[in-house]
Amino acid sequence: MPKDHDTPAEPRIEEAPHNLAAEAALLGAILYDNNVYQRISELLRAEDFYAPAHREIYSVAQLMIDNNRVADGVTLREHFEKNDQLAEIGGAAYLAELLESAAFGPEVTDYARIIHDLAARRELVGIGTGIRSRALSPERDQSGQQLIELAEKELFALAERGSAERGFSDFASAAQESVLMAEAALKRDGKIAGIATGLDDLDHKLGGLHHSDLVILAGRPSMGKTSLATNIAFNAAYACRRETQEDGSKKTIEGAVVAFFSLEMSAEQLATRVIAERTGISSHKFRSGELDMEDFTAIRDTVAELQNLPLHIDDTGGLSINQLAARARRLHRNHGLDLIVIDYLQLITSSGGKSSENRVQELTQITMALKALAKDLNVPVIALSQLSRQVEQRDDKRPQLSDLRESGSIEQDADVVLFVYRESYYLERTEPQSDPDDPNSSEKWTRWRERMDQVYGTAEVIIGKQRHGPIGRVMLAFDANVTRFGNLERDVPDDFG
Repeated sequence: MPKDHDTPAEPRIEEAPHNLAAEAALLGAILYDNNVYQRISELLRAEDFYAPAHREIYSVAQLMIDNNRVADGVTLREHFEKNDQLAEIGGAAYLAELLESAAFGPEVTDYARIIHDLAARRELVGIGTGIRSRALSPERDQSGQQLIELAEKELFALAERGSAERGFSDFASAAQESVLMAEAALKRDGKIAGIATGLDDLDHKLGGLHHSDLVILAGRPSMGKTSLATNIAFNAAYACRRETQEDGSKKTIEGAVVAFFSLEMSAEQLATRVIAERTGISSHKFRSGELDMEDFTAIRDTVAELQNLPLHIDDTGGLSINQLAARARRLHRNHGLDLIVIDYLQLITSSGGKSSENRVQELTQITMALKALAKDLNVPVIALSQLSRQVEQRDDKRPQLSDLRESGSIEQDADVVLFVYRESYYLERTEPQSDPDDPNSSEKWTRWRERMDQVYGTAEVIIGKQRHGPIGRVMLAFDANVTRFGNLERDVPDDFG
């Protein structure tokens, strides 16, 4: 029979991590000098104190100080006496003891950090206990995957608490960040401060992809949104160069570690696009099996070359915004993350995983959450978006910002809005037919052919909104065979007008 000590015992409540001396010293310091509270208030909550009496004392002192009242031994005793709670906190004598044990000087901040850390440890114990309990007795037939996601959500919430609120930055610190950005741009050949897309004219207009920006890449079906996003993601990942810092962490110097959430295409299909673009072998050949040994060798060599490409693909369909954010944070924490690409916005579900009756309101919440994620992780987020059918009703089918209005706050929350437009797609569907009764039919076809020659193999990226720079138009090369966007070698104007 196994002995009792063979099985790990559950920690008793009195064994939970705590430091009553640090709590008493900090509370005494606050009661002695209320200015101490201002130094530690952003770090500590009342719930962080282990002793119930300490939680209550801190809570009352917090309320008094926040309301511009003095919180000391006299005022707290009056408060607790009035509410018949003086005995619960140890009486007037205990308030006097706290003042006698008060800490002075810089150590009060150290004590606050100790209390905060021990509270986090206790909460971690509680989360672990909850995970065990739910795993043994799940409610409402919860699946194992749902229990894992719930546990992950609780752990991330604990990890982020205390770090989500940055508070004020003085102007000197903010200005220094600006100088570092300008210095990074100066050192780069492309003279851009953000992550390079690999498309020179677009980088020139945008200055690259900037940290904390939400970039909306929109267009009608078949315009090449996914292709352009895939090209940008690949170019950024291929250019990625990281350096190990003194603390062992890695910092990205060039390019980006990329997370690609492919909610429509499978990871295999996305990888095929990347390989096709890299090898110049058409996607049709992949699908039809029209490959020879030379093609296969090129594919094999390319896969070997890209084996360690920092491009992480998640092709889970129907992801909720909370699941997407949790997975991005996990990748950021475990491997680093510099760029998020989402294909596409309308396929993300609400937090509950159920479609809202008001889809516009739901998309508003999703775009707000994506902007918050971009700021939280300090990375650019590119979210692809479908456009409404009203584009097709116009003679000029170039997208406009008004085409986004049906999608709630997409335009409002986005820092940059890009539209992909290929005139050749529409033009090739309007080829004039020969008409013996129309003497001008030959001339119409000639004009059509001339225009097709001008736009064939090109695409426009229309910058409809840019919070920090100019709007305008960029012309790119487009190879439909391998779905590749590239720099246009011909001299084509890249501005309206």
